[in-house]
Amino acid sequence: MKRRTLLTGLGGLAAANIIRPASAAGTLVGVTKTEIKIGHTCPYSGNASSYGIQGKSHAAYWKRVNDMGGVAGRQINFISLDDAYNPAKTVEQTRRLVEQDHVALLFNQLGTPTNSAIHKYVNQKKVPHLFLSTSADKWGDYKHFPWTIGYAPSYRTEAQIYGKYIKANRPNAKATLIYQNDDFGKDYLHGLQDVYGKDFDKVFVKVVTYESSDATVDSQVVTMKDSGADVLVTAAIPKFAAQVIRKTFDIGWKPFHVMSNVSASIAATITPAGPEKAEGVVTSQYLKDPTDPEFKDSPDMKEWRGFMAKYIPDGDVTDVGYVYAYSVANLMHIVLKQCGDDFTRENIIKQASNVKPVALPLLLPDMMAHTTPTDFRPLKQLQLARWKINTWERFGEIIGA
Repeated sequence: MKRRTLLTGLGGLAAANIIRPASAAGTLVGVTKTEIKIGHTCPYSGNASSYGIQGKSHAAYWKRVNDMGGVAGRQINFISLDDAYNPAKTVEQTRRLVEQDHVALLFNQLGTPTNSAIHKYVNQKKVPHLFLSTSADKWGDYKHFPWTIGYAPSYRTEAQIYGKYIKANRPNAKATLIYQNDDFGKDYLHGLQDVYGKDFDKVFVKVVTYESSDATVDSQVVTMKDSGADVLVTAAIPKFAAQVIRKTFDIGWKPFHVMSNVSASIAATITPAGPEKAEGVVTSQYLKDPTDPEFKDSPDMKEWRGFMAKYIPDGDVTDVGYVYAYSVANLMHIVLKQCGDDFTRENIIKQASNVKPVALPLLLPDMMAHTTPTDFRPLKQLQLARWKINTWERFGEIIGA
């Protein structure tokens, strides 16, 4: 098990100092006059371990915050545990964070199946479960799960955008879809079904799935090619998206290929697959790509590169995963500052659901993060992009949900 704990200059504190009883203002847990505890899980091992850089980036971000004086005079104690993208392990680690480490809140935990496994638990415990690193459509259900707030545009919305694009540009498509057999992948299936309706089965001549524990998806790619499809939609995490790109190229199949944006990382997907094999793949973006020359000299990109050089000098600055982690950590930082000196769980969730429109660092131009008590999806816009030679080239207009 990997445990990443970030705490500057605090030393040992008695449990009585870490946890305060409920007061008239609300429930205060994981906060003292000198500390705020934040819990996090992500896969530092297993098939999704490429996402482990997000936890690494968060630890570095909160170290920088601590170096600058913390939040409201308090240091951030960031506790990040490895769940190997295994829902059972996520349950175990989250219970540890809530019941043993007594964190004030949970931040940016990664994965649809993993967060699904703890969704009811954290809401029953009334623990702020904020800005999840998964775009499943259900994270916006403020009525039934008022302690959970998502972050990026939903997978279902993303799939609807792809469906409309395919419909407009390949009206006579014979299409095929591969998706991860869980709520993550099914959102893409449902989004495409939203667009094609009763014609879905006519257009999508082959639909296949894979399990996140599988070794490869090579056989699925061969099956999709044999269906005669000329359009391919891939809804997969980086390891498997890279395999789809590589196998498709190696067997000489050249479909019009659309890929989920969770796998748009150059370092985690394109490089392992082979950049030349990904030529023409289409995805969507809401973040600035660090390889895009258009943003080379933008102030926020320069700021991020300075952060990387100082706090993660061994980090791959072509990996959009670091960009993502830095941007979402800025949103969490904004919420903590909005709390003033009231870090009760009730006020933390209140502030997280009342973020005025803000241009977070590294979002695409004109995109804003915004939440309200009836809108738990901070980001709702995307722009299409196509892989060309050595970078993603954006095209078309920014599309709203």
